[in-house]
Amino acid sequence: LHVRSRRQRQMCIRDRATYRPAMPPPAAMAGELIDYLACPLCESKAFGPLCSADCSHHPRYSPELSRTMHWRQCSACRHVFRSGYYSDAALNIVFRGTNESQVVGYDLERQRYVSAQMIEKVLAYQTRGTWLDVGFGNASLLLTAQEYGFEPVGLDLRSQSVNELRKWGVAAHCQDVAEFQLPQPASVISMADVLEHMPFPKVGLHAAHRLLHPGGVLLISLPNMGSPVWKALDANNANPYWGEIEHYHNFDRDRLYALLTESGFQPVRYGISQRYRVCMELIAVKA
Repeated sequence: LHVRSRRQRQMCIRDRATYRPAMPPPAAMAGELIDYLACPLCESKAFGPLCSADCSHHPRYSPELSRTMHWRQCSACRHVFRSGYYSDAALNIVFRGTNESQVVGYDLERQRYVSAQMIEKVLAYQTRGTWLDVGFGNASLLLTAQEYGFEPVGLDLRSQSVNELRKWGVAAHCQDVAEFQLPQPASVISMADVLEHMPFPKVGLHAAHRLLHPGGVLLISLPNMGSPVWKALDANNANPYWGEIEHYHNFDRDRLYALLTESGFQPVRYGISQRYRVCMELIAVKA
């Protein structure tokens, strides 16, 4: 029989009380992604792997989600898209919080100047009427459009953002644009850094076409993977967009223009967006 001293017994009790075995990180949730079985733009089944990226640095990442994003490229239309899009359960995890820059009213004075430059490009085609902003984020674009005399209406899938925008006296709805209705067609619809978030961008563009009156304007901004800056970031293994967990698509100018034409729009102006890095900004008119 081994007899321990009183001090040894006390140390043993202390060690058992403080010792905690290392816990493995939680596994990614089952059913996180709904896989694309065909290209989400042209529906071709001829696509293959392009690259993979770590997304665990992203502010909306949670250990409940996979830390690796896999990207595909369509052999038929050359579109680049993620291997799948989030299930409702996974979206609930992503939408638990909001990035600071997407909070309604964030840095409004400075953002107002950025938004004004976007709006002034639209004025060559539309000067009044309803301005519908899909995925309004910090709402700077809508609030500034209101200054220019447009009637602002906002759509966003984050209910907290919708409630906040209503406090500013702006009509806001927590609804998918594909199901949304307006009492009168809009003059302008903006999708500022939104199209790449939609599982099926053609659905969103068809909805925009339905909601605009003839000659109405569609304003789009999103990353341009055809930009020399994008290629430089790739060459230095420093491109943040491969790890953007809320993005399902990467466009270049040519593929986006083709998609807009297929959806009943005529692109009329190309520009460089000041909202985010390596982004393009374009105006298209409902044909």
